[in-house]
Amino acid sequence: MEKQTRTPILSVLGHIDHGKTTLLDNIRGTAIAAKEAGRVTQHIGATEIPIDTIKKICEPLKRDWTGIEVPGLLFIDTPGHHAFASLRKRGGALADVAVVVVDVMEGFQPQTHESLNILRLLKTPFVLALNKIDRIKGWNSKPVPFCINYKNQPEYAREALDARIYEIVGDLYDKGFSADRYDRIRDFSRIVSIVPVCAKTGEGIADLLLVLIGLSQKFFERTLRIHLEEAGVGTILEKKEERGLGTTIDVILYDGKLSAGDTIVVGSMEEEPIVTKVKALLKPRALQEIRTEQRFERVKTVNAASGVKIVAPGIENALPGSQVRVARQGQDELERVIKGMKGDIEEMKMETSPEGIIIKADTMGSLEALALELKGEGIEKIKKAEVGCISKRDVIDATTVKDRYLSVILGFNVDILQDAKEIALENGIPIFISDVIYRLIEDYENWMKQEREKERRVLMDRLTTPAKIKILPGCVFRQSKPAIFGIEVLSGKIKTGVKLIRPDGVGIGAINEIQDKGESIKSAGQGMQVAISMKKPTVGRQIKENDVLFVDISEEEIKEIKTLKGLMSADEEEVLAELLEIKRR
Repeated sequence: MEKQTRTPILSVLGHIDHGKTTLLDNIRGTAIAAKEAGRVTQHIGATEIPIDTIKKICEPLKRDWTGIEVPGLLFIDTPGHHAFASLRKRGGALADVAVVVVDVMEGFQPQTHESLNILRLLKTPFVLALNKIDRIKGWNSKPVPFCINYKNQPEYAREALDARIYEIVGDLYDKGFSADRYDRIRDFSRIVSIVPVCAKTGEGIADLLLVLIGLSQKFFERTLRIHLEEAGVGTILEKKEERGLGTTIDVILYDGKLSAGDTIVVGSMEEEPIVTKVKALLKPRALQEIRTEQRFERVKTVNAASGVKIVAPGIENALPGSQVRVARQGQDELERVIKGMKGDIEEMKMETSPEGIIIKADTMGSLEALALELKGEGIEKIKKAEVGCISKRDVIDATTVKDRYLSVILGFNVDILQDAKEIALENGIPIFISDVIYRLIEDYENWMKQEREKERRVLMDRLTTPAKIKILPGCVFRQSKPAIFGIEVLSGKIKTGVKLIRPDGVGIGAINEIQDKGESIKSAGQGMQVAISMKKPTVGRQIKENDVLFVDISEEEIKEIKTLKGLMSADEEEVLAELLEIKRR
């Protein structure tokens, strides 16, 4: 059976506005400019760049291409960590190599950290493209290789860039990766390459492509070899409605061959996978022909690795992020493929808990990425994790969760159906939606913080809470009937009507009134110095200057207060422990 080295699949990740799309556009543009060396076609959700075109772009670097067998590079054209997470195959990531784009001035941001977490989880090698080097003071960026342009920069600009690179090296070290500037590395399989680039001018594009070709060849000498005649396997990028075609699926084929007329098994939102026949395979025309009315051309067969649009009946419920597999050689083979597909979807299902939050996402991979980040934040209880829009059923399921902080729905890159909105409002179910995972989790955590603070204030106003005061020396205004004297609140909060006890457990009566600067107030918090009046004690007998007194709390209230663990401050918990010790003695 004929074997061939397939094109490595690359994904571009990074924080918002760090230049992922500009970088891809520049790689495409540079490749088109060098197209005499080889036809460049932007496929479905991907851009293929042949090795001859890459050699032409990298010509100024004068490198030896002996031993390079990879036929080119296939860039997945859906930038963003969530898209990358969606690109799964059995046992790991669909992308062979990733490019993490970082703004040289902004450094690591939340989405950069998310991207690195996903790369570590999926054990994917990556290159770090340090973008926007034209923003370095004094740097003169040109559309040439970085290592050539670096020599022509003023010394202060080179030093400023090197300082930024060392910061990035430190950030990567904290994440468990060794890294250095690419031209200082000997062992590319152990150390992460940092390639300074300017996506706007095209500086460093040649360096980046060279490193990616070398890394692909080094890491995937064996795994990139595929049997051309094997049944094709791919991952669904997107499901789309195309005029005149109906529902279509955009697929990255990463193994084997796919032909029109093949029976395919497609991952579904329902329990059973979809079994259908390929009606047509479509590819966009070459970039130089993209303006013509016929956007797509029909092809009979595609080989891995490749992007393709599949037209087939009954694929309305196809699940983005799941697999597409060709089933050949009759019914037995078909049943084996269906069983394998069910196993894959079963494997992707998460552990659920009856008391947990509900999460929804646009693809299976996004769902996994969201669950992973929630776990990293200590939120592990998930009641339901599904692909698709937030529905009325999701809201009803959320109402059955007793813990109000878990009775919520988090939606990543999805919409809320109208009837779900209405029932959520009726039942007070909070719904959080974002197309950025870290922002989604941040919104949920901020809401929890605010709600807990509200709850704390309501409960603390209702209950007698732990507090400790000190009688200020030289501030006794009346000794008895009523005793009026100045105090400082050392911890907690005092209110009118609360009873006070001494450290020996003797009660001295209740606070009648609290005054601050001659005005009556209902309560006084930690750090405040106020005057209080009490009917029962006599200053100089039962109490003295500098005495420390505690708010007395009944056994019933102590039991209720103990349920407020996490709502009391550390100082209040300390005072409660002291009070319990007094009562025990």
